[in-house]
Amino acid sequence: MSPTLKRIVLGLSALLVVGLLAYPKLPSWNDADEANATGGNGRGGGDALLVDAHVVEPVLLEDMVRSTGTIQANETIEVRSEVAGRVTDIAFREGTVVEEGALLIKINDSELQAQRARTELQRSLAATREDRQRKLLTEGGISQEAYDATENQLQVLEAELALLDAQIAKTEVRAPFDGVLGLREISKGSYISPETRITTLQEVDPVRVDFTLPERYARRVSNGDAVRFTVEGLDTDFSGEIYAQDPTIQEGTRSVRLRARVPNADRQLFPGNFASITYVVERYEEALVVPAIAIVPSLEGRRVFVYNEGEAQPRSVETGLRTERNIQITSGLAPQDTVIISGLQRLRPGLAVRLSETTEGRLPEVAPGAAAEPDAQAARDESPPPGSSDRTTDEGP
Repeated sequence: MSPTLKRIVLGLSALLVVGLLAYPKLPSWNDADEANATGGNGRGGGDALLVDAHVVEPVLLEDMVRSTGTIQANETIEVRSEVAGRVTDIAFREGTVVEEGALLIKINDSELQAQRARTELQRSLAATREDRQRKLLTEGGISQEAYDATENQLQVLEAELALLDAQIAKTEVRAPFDGVLGLREISKGSYISPETRITTLQEVDPVRVDFTLPERYARRVSNGDAVRFTVEGLDTDFSGEIYAQDPTIQEGTRSVRLRARVPNADRQLFPGNFASITYVVERYEEALVVPAIAIVPSLEGRRVFVYNEGEAQPRSVETGLRTERNIQITSGLAPQDTVIISGLQRLRPGLAVRLSETTEGRLPEVAPGAAAEPDAQAARDESPPPGSSDRTTDEGP
C-alpha cells in the first residue's frame, strides 16, 4: 500500500470514530416532535399552548349601509318676471335673507297707471249715473231696461279696474317664500322679459338630502327612518329623517332614490354639498360579536374554541352579520365566554392552553369601507351597483 493511500484510510477512520462518539449526543427528529406534542397538551410534562382570547360582552351593533348624496335646498327657484319691461327699481341685496312677499324689483308701469286713472274716472261717472237712475226707477221715471244698461256699464268698468290692478301687480316681482337670495343678474334700467333670470331664491332651513340605496333595501326603508351624514370640510355629524321614497327602481344603477329633510338653522349646509350617507338598516342593542378569525369551519357547521378551566373546548355557533374583522354570534355563546383567537390550527378538544393576551369590551374598530352582509348569504348576495353604496356594521361603546 502506498503512503498516500495509507494517509487517506487513516483519515477516514478517524472521522468515523469521531462521528460514532458524537451521534448519541444529537437530538433526534422524533424526540423533537414528541417534545412538541407533549409540550402542547400539558399532560406529557411540557408547557400548555399559549393563546390569545377575547371575552364576549354585549355591544351595540348597527347594520349600516353607506352611500353618497347631495344637499338640496328645500325650495329653490330662478326669479323671473311675468311681464316684459324696463326695470325702474331693484329693492334687494345679493345674498341676503328675505321674507315671503318682500319686493325684489319694480318694472315701469306708468302706462298701466294712466289707463287705471282713466278707467277709475269712467267708473266714478258710471257709479253716479247708476245711483241717480236707481232712484228714478223707483219713481217710475225710467224703464228697467235703461237702468240695467247703466248698471252693466258700471260693472264692466269695475272689471277693467281689477284687470289693470292685476297687470300692475305683475310689474312688482316679490319673494314667493322665505329664503336666501343669490347673485343679481340684472341692473337698474335693464329691459327684461319673462326669459330673463333676475336672481335665485332658495329656502335653506331645512334642507333636503337626496341619495340612493341598492334595490335590495327598498322594502326595508320607511318614512321617518333616520340617516346620518357628513360633508366635506366639516367635522360635524348631521342627522335627518327620510320623508319620501321614489316608487321606481332606477334601471341603470338598480337603486332606489330617497330623500331626507335636515334642520339647517345655522346654515352650515349649502345646496350642492356632497354628503357621505350612513343609513342604519337594523340595530342590535346587545349583540355578541367576536373577531372573525375565531370562527373555525367544520363538517357540522361553524364553531369556536372556548377557554374553560385551562382547556380549549369546541362550541358550535350560528353567525349573523360579518365584517372584515368581526362577526356576530346569534347562538352558541353567552356573555363572559372567553373565545380563543390564536393558535387555532393546533387546537383540539381538551387541549391544555394558557392565556397570553385577553381583550374585553369593545372589539377592534371595523376597517374603513369593510363590507358587511348576513353571513349565511355571504357567498350569494349581489354586490351593490358601482358608486352607489356599501354595507358596514358598527359597534357602540
